[in-house]
Amino acid sequence: MNSLKSLSKRLTQYEEQESRSIVRLLLFDVFNLTLTDICCGALDALSPEQTERLERMIQRLEAGEPLQYVTGKADFAGRTFHVGPGVLIPRPETAELCEIVMSAMVSQTLRQGEKEPLKILDIGTGSGCIAVTLAIMLPHSSVSAWDVSPTALSIACGNAERLGASVDFRLQDALHAPADEGCWDIIVSNPPYICHKEKAAMEPHVLDHEPHLALFVPDEEPLMFYQAISQYACKALKPQGVLAFEINPEYAEITAEMLRGQNYDSITIHDDQFGKQRFITAKAR
Repeated sequence: MNSLKSLSKRLTQYEEQESRSIVRLLLFDVFNLTLTDICCGALDALSPEQTERLERMIQRLEAGEPLQYVTGKADFAGRTFHVGPGVLIPRPETAELCEIVMSAMVSQTLRQGEKEPLKILDIGTGSGCIAVTLAIMLPHSSVSAWDVSPTALSIACGNAERLGASVDFRLQDALHAPADEGCWDIIVSNPPYICHKEKAAMEPHVLDHEPHLALFVPDEEPLMFYQAISQYACKALKPQGVLAFEINPEYAEITAEMLRGQNYDSITIHDDQFGKQRFITAKAR
């Protein structure tokens, strides 16, 4: 007989309270069972098919797979996105990057007026969480998004369609960007930024299951994506256009120095809600 306690005890890699929270979220998201339902014996009332499905999901959690992959859902900026192996699970702090971009949009609109929609590019879109959020929150903008992964683009397109967002998704490698000039008002990116030497400090469920393509950069080239994207943005941004990055706090000052060397103005490092130097913005000349 299944119970919240018996199911939670199977997730031995987590502390007791965390394992109970994970199982409760699973039961609510997938089977729409509240804590009251569970306490009243709803697990025993599941159909054989539902019980089998629950068992498969618990086995995936036992193997360390993140809850978001098991349920296929991740909350981001007040919306539910589909996720799966092949895309990074959206983090709450990345929603703060969207807020920074939206603030930049206000200043850009004031600068150029309402003549035409502001054009935004999200590089390395993954699940599409940034691009879709911006497209919904800024309906008078024109949002495009790149990713090098066909799997990620498929998931991102599905999220845009499901949430009613208009985004132009394209298969494009950020390290080999086209020779665009003066076509974007804002370029935003949360590129891979974790060095391989940092693996030892990472949670196993992240290290073993989330796509390394979206996480890691070589130890000897920690800024490889920032370098490539900022070089592209130098020409691709319109004058006074905004470049906005999520960054590795360990390399915040080095990233700022790199942007200064590329002649950007108004370079600003922003703390996240936990006080870490998590974002940086700059303006093209």
